[in-house]
Amino acid sequence: MISYEFPLNERVRTLLRLEDLHEKLAYFTTRDDPREHHAAIATLFELLEVSGRADLKSEVIQELERQRQHLESLRSNPAISATALDEVLGDIDRANAGLFQASGRTGQELRENEWLMAIRQRSGIPGGACEFDLPSYHYWLHQDAAYRRTDIAKWAAPFFPLRDGVSIVLRLLRESGKSSGAVANHGMFQQMMGGKLAQMLRVGVDEDYPCVPEVSANKYALNIRFTQASGAERGRTYEGDVDFSLTYCNL
Repeated sequence: MISYEFPLNERVRTLLRLEDLHEKLAYFTTRDDPREHHAAIATLFELLEVSGRADLKSEVIQELERQRQHLESLRSNPAISATALDEVLGDIDRANAGLFQASGRTGQELRENEWLMAIRQRSGIPGGACEFDLPSYHYWLHQDAAYRRTDIAKWAAPFFPLRDGVSIVLRLLRESGKSSGAVANHGMFQQMMGGKLAQMLRVGVDEDYPCVPEVSANKYALNIRFTQASGAERGRTYEGDVDFSLTYCNL
């Protein structure tokens, strides 16, 4: 199955982007090739851009606190494992503590690093990070891989408290929904929302289907159109029936 996630508000959209960027950063940082470390630096600059909202950190803190209070209210429920509950609450407390300790705007340390900001500025130009544009960066890329990796980890560290908080929020969001089977007849599916609240939709499609879902939703109705994924008819509505799983996620 290929899982597609569709955020239904701007906050969840931002959280998913941050998660995706941190996964890319973690992958490229562990590699050894200078070009892969250049990709890690480029990803750091994207993180800096996405994390730049002044209210993002406070929103994550508030959501974590709201979830902590909700989970505490479940402690008397015999169907809830006390051990699992304590583990999640511990994760929330650690993430909140990290966010409270992270003073100022996320990534401010990078913004004050003139060397990195020069690379960021040149990287915004197609081909602008060539060796003749940034000789000191070219020198850095020729250092030992472990040395570069240490630098990247140091520059990425200010983003980790927000990363940990985002990870918990998205984990709880994903676990909030229950999947159900559905069929898109001739590639089209529509369902009235009927008062359902959702912050994110998850659509699971067998990888053998040569199509991808396109979602549009509001408080009244959900529409999913499956389109051809490849070939000359890419983007056109898939004419066959599609069996898929649908999950409404809401905190």
